[in-house]
Amino acid sequence: MEVISVTCALIFANEKVLCAQRSETMTLPELWEFPGGKIEEGESPEACLIREIKEELAISISLVSTLLPNEHSYIQGKVIRLIPFVCIWRSGEISLLEHKEVKWLNKDELETLNWAPADIPIVNELLENWNNIQRQLVGYTRKE
Repeated sequence: MEVISVTCALIFANEKVLCAQRSETMTLPELWEFPGGKIEEGESPEACLIREIKEELAISISLVSTLLPNEHSYIQGKVIRLIPFVCIWRSGEISLLEHKEVKWLNKDELETLNWAPADIPIVNELLENWNNIQRQLVGYTRKE
């Protein structure tokens, strides 16, 4: 079975997280996800995520921590291993270079979106740990 490692960013600003809607030209069109992408050969997950967010949204981020990876099979014989990172938005203006739309949502709004199946366990973990993540983000920004 082929396992494809993919990163995703839970990008926070002002106690809200960035959610991205896949465009009509992407697989799983119009479903919502945390943006990111496939790890290239020889690339670390961290480097991948920084590159992918720059390519997809034209912004810079800082990685704060990780959540539990999630494995999901969309196609028989292929498994996506989705590696989520808690991040903060550093700089740049968001440009929709691949996605149809983005939204900044608070905890209570996350379950209103139609999420890509691989992202659902990450949404659930985020909801369960929202307050701890917010404290972690405050501590991270104070250290800088």
